[in-house]
Amino acid sequence: MIAVLAVFDFSPLQVSATVSRSLVIALFLSTSATLTTGLLMVDNARILGIATTSWIAPAYADNDEAVGLGHQKRLFSSELEELHEIAANTTLVIAAIHIGFILAFRRRFALNMIPGFEGLARRWRGLASKASGVGGDYLRSIPAVNPPKEEVVGWSGFRNFKVARRVIEDSAQQICSFYLEPEDRQSLLSFKPGQFLTFRLDVPKADGGCTEQITRCYSLSDAPHSDHYRVSIKRVPSPPRSDHPPGRSSNFFHDHIQVGTTLQVRAPSGHFYLEPGSSPIVLIAGGIGITPMLSMFNWCQAHQPEREVWFFYGVRNGKETAFAAHLSAIAAAKPSVHLRLCFSDPLPEDQLGKDFHHHGRVDVNLFRMELPLKPYHYYICGPTPMMETLVSALDDWGVPDSHIHLEAFGPASIKRRKPETAATGSAITAPVSDITVTFAKSGKQAQWSPQSGSLLEFAESQGIAIDSGCRAGGCGTCQTTIRSGEVSYRQSPDYDPEPGICLMCVCTPKTHVTLEA
Repeated sequence: MIAVLAVFDFSPLQVSATVSRSLVIALFLSTSATLTTGLLMVDNARILGIATTSWIAPAYADNDEAVGLGHQKRLFSSELEELHEIAANTTLVIAAIHIGFILAFRRRFALNMIPGFEGLARRWRGLASKASGVGGDYLRSIPAVNPPKEEVVGWSGFRNFKVARRVIEDSAQQICSFYLEPEDRQSLLSFKPGQFLTFRLDVPKADGGCTEQITRCYSLSDAPHSDHYRVSIKRVPSPPRSDHPPGRSSNFFHDHIQVGTTLQVRAPSGHFYLEPGSSPIVLIAGGIGITPMLSMFNWCQAHQPEREVWFFYGVRNGKETAFAAHLSAIAAAKPSVHLRLCFSDPLPEDQLGKDFHHHGRVDVNLFRMELPLKPYHYYICGPTPMMETLVSALDDWGVPDSHIHLEAFGPASIKRRKPETAATGSAITAPVSDITVTFAKSGKQAQWSPQSGSLLEFAESQGIAIDSGCRAGGCGTCQTTIRSGEVSYRQSPDYDPEPGICLMCVCTPKTHVTLEA
């Protein structure tokens, strides 16, 4: 069957829809035949009855001609009855086959034709979950599976690692994996799949002079190992028709980091990781957002091989896919793994059903068609537009907020229904349009407004230099002491600052505030 699909360039979803349409046509034809033979039986019985009683003279009622005509009437009626019975039985058989086919293969499509069914079903299960006290798994208790060691303390500051291996992961040679081994040869403590490493890099200055230090974070792209870490980094070019420079750290890795190079690395961290448990999961990756998804995926295959995993991977075309052979091999070998490669702009040589499964972007309509009705947890990582679209669509679909886990690229803020978290000193509430920010060390004071952006952006606009790295709340470089006042986080930071400390890149003032900057 797979070979036939490959030869004729059909996807399983196309075949399913084609078979369903064929069954509907057959059902229509058989029903029409049943109705037609039924009407003919009624009309011919009346016509033949009239012929034997009115058209034939009573004087000839007992002759051979009358007897023959009556025999023909009975014979014709008998044939119609047989045809009618065959048509009716055929209709019932096709209807039964169609119902069985829908229940087996097209259940999601049928249910989603009922307006509001999906959202009501998911919300009902969410209420049942809260009422029964079974967090996240709705109506049934799922046995816990030991996650990676969570008592990991890591190490303080930066630790030296050597690059043991480099591997190009895509045909365009834009994604490279770096295998890192500790110089002290001590065992590596585990991490939670989905977390990232923080690097301190000495990169050349833009003017070609000496180097300067920058801090960047990159997701771990494999399951935990005791002797090495792996990160997979995509080269970021200059945007087309723009004077904006290419990504400094990604190009530095690709052009200057070779086997044997020493790198300064902080211990794994981050709040985006695979939650403990064995509930079914949906991993959704856009572009290089595949890296934390791959860490979760590989961990599941090593520790929970029977766990149901759906992997939706969206890129423009086959040249941008990374790790496709690895993912496809596992999906082909394990019935619990379902891989869907989605190409938004496939190349002429990319074949639907062979190189990818869906022509278009990853969206909720695709989930409606593909996913059974189960309490999935959704893990999402990709570009900001993709994240914003998916998060709001999943919420509208009825997915509980606690079942949506995400990580965006760079300093992105995705709107969630969670309340803002605050870091405080001593607070004096002030109107949003009348908030004063005081920078104690610099001796500067200015009025902040929502248009000013984060405190880091506001400080830079005032000519105050603040050390920063990822600008996304991950590396901790911009952490600053709060002398007084209160700030709000636009998104939950991955780096956990101490009490009385704020991460300026992802927070805004909630009251008049004085910062040690």
